Amino acid sequence: MFLRRFTTDNDLAWLTEKRFANWLRSAGYNNKRSSAELFAHIQRAPKGPDSVEATARATVTLAYLEVIEALIDQIRHLEARIKDLLDAHPDAHIFRSLLPGCGTIRAATMLTEIGDCRARFPDATSLACLAGVAPTTRASGRHRTVTFRWASNTRLRNVMCSFAGDSRRSNEWAAHRYRQLRADGKRHPHAERILARTWTQIIWRCWQDHQPYDPDRHGALQALRTTPDLT
Repeated sequence: MFLRRFTTDNDLAWLTEKRFANWLRSAGYNNKRSSAELFAHIQRAPKGPDSVEATARATVTLAYLEVIEALIDQIRHLEARIKDLLDAHPDAHIFRSLLPGCGTIRAATMLTEIGDCRARFPDATSLACLAGVAPTTRASGRHRTVTFRWASNTRLRNVMCSFAGDSRRSNEWAAHRYRQLRADGKRHPHAERILARTWTQIIWRCWQDHQPYDPDRHGALQALRTTPDLT
């Protein structure tokens, strides 16, 4: 909406802080950044071309916006179709129960990559290895090394790690565990993978039992809630 209304620097020259605040209200802007902060950001921005070149570039920008809007419309259509297909799957309730950290696309990705063949993963470790969140150990004689697992399903690893990272914002146990790992000197990606490995064990158990995730049955979470000093 901003790019459509203010296509060149000549359009921006009309703006004052008050006019910009009024335009934001008319556009339904509801972000945390204030109109004054955004206006100051615009004022600091490098100036664009003027005259004929400005008009030509504005035409190109508007053409790009048409493409972006078409893509957004198709993305919404695909997301609606994915939601319908996910709702029809008998295991949907398991992955949807991981909300709020697991939206439709994330839940559908987990289900797609894990599948519904329980025999494929006889234990949680086999699933963690496929997801690349379990380290690999190499031993030769007295020498033993533990390294990052490169051979894995990268789509599953990405969705598990992103879910684990977001889970600490809505799950006290995940937040506490992440803080512990960081305090132990783990870098963010490493701490996220370790947290994802534990979540993989939880998800595997729910998946094998055909049961949704229930925070009230999560032993570590309940122990944390009953021990205030740990939160």
